[in-house]
This record gives sequence, C-alpha cells and structure tokens, in this order.
Amino acid sequence: MIRRALSKIFQAGTAAANRRRYEGASGGRRWHDSAVSFGSNQSGLHGGPQLRARARHLTANNPHAAKGLDTLTTALVGTGIKPQSAVEDPDLRRAHNQAFERWTDSADIDALGDFYAMTAGVAAAMVRDGEALVILETDRDAGALRLRQIAAEQLDASVTRELPDRGRIIAGVEFDASGRRVAYHILPDAQDLPFMRQLEPVRVLAADVLHIFERRFAGQVRGVSWFAPVLLRLAELDKTEDAQIVRQQIGALLTGFVTDSEGGMAGFTGEQDGSNLEGGLEPGTLKVLRPGQDVRFSDPPEIGAEANEFIRLQLRGIAAGLGITYEQLTGDYSSTNYSSARAALIEFRRRIEAVQNHVLVFQFCRPVWQRWLTLEMLAGRLNAPGFESDPDRYLVPRWITPGWAWVDPQKEISAQKEAVEAGFMSRREVVAGRGLDIEALDAERAADAVREPRPEEEAA
Repeated sequence: MIRRALSKIFQAGTAAANRRRYEGASGGRRWHDSAVSFGSNQSGLHGGPQLRARARHLTANNPHAAKGLDTLTTALVGTGIKPQSAVEDPDLRRAHNQAFERWTDSADIDALGDFYAMTAGVAAAMVRDGEALVILETDRDAGALRLRQIAAEQLDASVTRELPDRGRIIAGVEFDASGRRVAYHILPDAQDLPFMRQLEPVRVLAADVLHIFERRFAGQVRGVSWFAPVLLRLAELDKTEDAQIVRQQIGALLTGFVTDSEGGMAGFTGEQDGSNLEGGLEPGTLKVLRPGQDVRFSDPPEIGAEANEFIRLQLRGIAAGLGITYEQLTGDYSSTNYSSARAALIEFRRRIEAVQNHVLVFQFCRPVWQRWLTLEMLAGRLNAPGFESDPDRYLVPRWITPGWAWVDPQKEISAQKEAVEAGFMSRREVVAGRGLDIEALDAERAADAVREPRPEEEAA
C-alpha cells in the first residue's frame, strides 16, 4: 500500500518536471539536426578572419550590404561626435573646446581627413570587420597627438602562446597574470602591400593602442563582424537576384520555331547562321503557310509576384540582422506611414545611441581626448590649473552625438518646447539632442541679436 502511494507520488513529480522543463533545452527528433553555438572566443577567433573577408567582399560588391554599412556608419558618427569640456570656468572651457577643434585637422597622421572623418572610419571598420585599431603616436617635433588607424589583420592573430610570468598572448592580444590587456602584437605593414618591410609583429603597449569593438560576451578577445548573422543570406540573395536578372533577360527574348515538312524555311527570308535564321517577321506582315508548315513561338518565363515578395522577405531579415529598418536598407518607402516610420526610427535611434556611448565614446573618443589634453598641457599649449590634484574635471568631457532629423519636425519641436516649459527636460538636453553645443548656439543667437536692426532703425 505504501509502496503504491510512493510510486504514484514519484510519477506525478516526474510528469510535473516534464511539464516544467525548457522546450529549448529538450531533445528529440525536432532538435536532432539543429546547430548549437556558444558565445565563446573559440568561435570568434576561428571564424573572425573568414567573416571579415566575406563582409568586405559583400560590402564592396553587393548594393544591399554597401547600403547597410553606409547607413550604420552615418548614423553612428554623422558629421562627428564632438566633445564639450566640463570645466566650470566658461573662458577656460571655451579655450579647451577651441583648441581641440584646431587640433582635429591634424589628428590623422596620414592627413586624409580630420578627427571626425577618422571616427567615421573607425565606425565603418567596427561594423564591417568587427573591430577597429588605432595607434596613439606623438609627433616628435610638435609633441602633439597623432592617430594612425591600421587594418584589423595587422593585429597578428597567429601570435598565441603562454608567457613565463603566467601571462598569455591570445590572437595578438597580450594579457598579464590577472587577465588585463597589457600589449598588442602588431605587424608594422598591411599584409596586402606589395613590399612588406617587416614580417615580424612589434609589441606595442596597450596604453598606446585603441581596440574598438562591441563586446558580445564576457571575456571576448577580438571583435566579430556585424554582418555575421546575415552573410549567408546576403550571398544567397545575391545569387537569387542574379538568377532573376538572367530569367528576365531570357523573358525578353522571343524565339520562333519553324516547322517545314520539306526541310526549308517555310518561305521566310533572312541570313542563315547554322540552324538559325536571322530575320523574321516585320510589323504588319501576313504570311501564308503551305500545308505541313507551322510557326511556333517560345513562351519565356516571367517573374511572378511571389518572387518579388520572397526577395522582400529576405531583405527584411537582412535589415533585422543588421539592426536597421527595411526602408533604410532598400530605400523603399512605399508602405511607410508616419506612425510606423517614427516607431522604427525610435528603436533604431536607441540602438545607435547605445553603441555611440558604450563603444565609440568609451573606447575611442574618450581616450583620445585624455591623451590629447595631457600632451597639450605638458607642452604648455593649454592651461589646466589644478590638473595634478583633480584631473577628472579636465579628462571627462561631455560628448555631443549627431542630432536626429524626425519624420515631422514641427510636431517634434512643439513637443520638446512643451516638455521644457513643463520642466520635464532641460533646454541643454534638447539642444544636445540636435547635435549642437548649447554655448555655441547661445553665442550665435547673441550675435544674431546684435546684427538685427532695432525697431527705431527700421522705422528710420
């Protein structure tokens, strides 16, 4: 009796446990052919170079991939992520901001753009390659900061070994015994140059290298291309579109087949090329065929609506994988209204703002400002009183990201005005959201007020 009761309790508990289990962790035939992946360095380090190479090929040759890269780069950087000194003294703050703006023109050691153009290059490399690398150098003559962006493959992934002091090097990144990044092993020349001067990597201290990538999992060593979720679909869609283009070309061909029981051309004239007759019927021609003669025309295939809908569905999946909207990827706004466009842009804006602040500003912009300001102060070109006792008030500026253009600016401006008047947001917050410096804006407004004629002057 007791044994039977315990058996029932056990069976009930087992059945309840089966009902409570995660279906995603279950087995059975529905999962037998499903792939399993872990967010680990093993997958990223092994597949990173191949992902990078394929992403570069597609962004150079596929219009959708190129548009996705341009859309993300432009949204992340725009005309530039600009610093605004947080020093309390307005004159000192203005001097620091103006000095940084003057330096931006000479920031790129290759002199191919200013600091903001380099920021765009860093963002593009991070999206396409998964990571960007910038070396901080000091101009020996001027003692000023210079930035050198290098290709991701120059961080030598073949350098992986244990070190005597319990440190280790993983894919070119050197860690100490506590797991902190202490150095990078970098090839001096790009691997695709015709004459490489040095094949051995050079050890560069981590303080002089900016390694910019979005961390997807804890302990990640190298970045992974943002195109990784959509590379296969992009490549397959590319082949599908090529096939549809060929199908359309075939559909534009009209071929006639002549049947003549006597083996002739059924009275048609033209130049014969093998078994083909180059000629045919002219508009308005009436041709009388003899008994036993026949003319038939090919029925070429057409592209149906289901093919267009299939391609559109694939493009939506690609856009979702890249984190952009279908309209941004394709330029097709035929099915967009104000509400849907605004909802999509709000979600996209949140994603972009997160990457701007968590990745670009933290890993690239902020270290550049800190090194630049320190060198300028040491060279005597910048006044920073009390820097030794409280460096943070100089080294931690506010960063102004590019502003956003809304679908209906009039509605947005009216809503922001009401929010400021109600005390729900500050005027500085509104101005910063438009990508502007409030102090520069106030100075321009004051200058406009000086230039505007007084009422008595207009009357005169």
